[in-house]
Amino acid sequence: MRSMASGAAYHRAYLRATQQAFLEAHELAFHYFGGVFRRLRYDNLSSAVKKILRGQERELTARFIAFRSHWQYEASFCTPGEGHEKGGVEGEVGYFRRNHWVPVPAASDLAALNAKLLADCRHDESRILSGRTQSVGTLLLTEKEHLLPLPAEGFELAEVSFPRVDQAGCAKVRTNFYSVPLKPGSMVEARVYSSVVEFRQDGVRVAQHERSYDRSRQILDLEHYLDVLDRKPGALRGSKPLAEWRAQGRWPASYDRLWELMTGRQGRQAGTRAMVAVIRMGREFGYTKLEACVADALELGCTDVAAIRHLLMTDQLQHVAQETVEVGLLAAYERPLPTMIEYNQLLSVGMIGGQA
Repeated sequence: MRSMASGAAYHRAYLRATQQAFLEAHELAFHYFGGVFRRLRYDNLSSAVKKILRGQERELTARFIAFRSHWQYEASFCTPGEGHEKGGVEGEVGYFRRNHWVPVPAASDLAALNAKLLADCRHDESRILSGRTQSVGTLLLTEKEHLLPLPAEGFELAEVSFPRVDQAGCAKVRTNFYSVPLKPGSMVEARVYSSVVEFRQDGVRVAQHERSYDRSRQILDLEHYLDVLDRKPGALRGSKPLAEWRAQGRWPASYDRLWELMTGRQGRQAGTRAMVAVIRMGREFGYTKLEACVADALELGCTDVAAIRHLLMTDQLQHVAQETVEVGLLAAYERPLPTMIEYNQLLSVGMIGGQA
């Protein structure tokens, strides 16, 4: 999204050009610019336009109409095939690609990539466009005074459905199956966003997955099956959720070493239950911390669940040393401790007189 007045632009990347991504990016852009433009000009993309009619008339999607009404701006659309009608944004894409995507940036995930893009947008505010005397950022400050104010609440971007949990512990959303830590047959609220799928029960979030754009795929989280595996520990070794964690790098080699030692000392069933108990502590203390403490336990030759919990809690068990307080002027009020000599003499006289 690019401003025609200041020349400021907002860039964001998505895995898929879905309608939800389209609307979410609008909302983020409005917050970036500090307000809502009174008029936005678009291509005839399917996220907004259902059908191109005669002239400037368009049949819009219901979702886009609701979104535009919430933010209270006017939408207009270019003539099909006439890219020059919005040449500013076309030129912005080329400039941004040449200056920030050469070489192609590397990022650990989409969130990290978008953080870089946001920093690049801020950096470009220092540009002075041809024919102007002030920077993009300076002009943007002036432009904000003419934008519509941001509404108190954002637009509800989630696509909501209410699937039931199947026998595999999964809820179907669109064409994929996502694991949830609920009993089979339970109804759950599924909220689909551009990048994640969130599940709630009674208004409380119970699970969240990265959104998959595949078809008929199972997206499984081992954490959601820990209660079942505690009752049936033999199912852990060949389970699909464990395979998912291994593929995602969430099951390090140290877990396998600890598991092997536990089963060697306690037996296959008890050792696997102990391993499930260790993984369960990741929900409480965080999996990054758990992985570090498992490595420490192996180095110490320790395979006891209680000992690993103790390692996880060591930062909570440390006591802060008390600082020495200088008495200073208060020393003038110091008094000697009382003596008990006279009292002891009275006791001695009492005993001689036969009194107790």
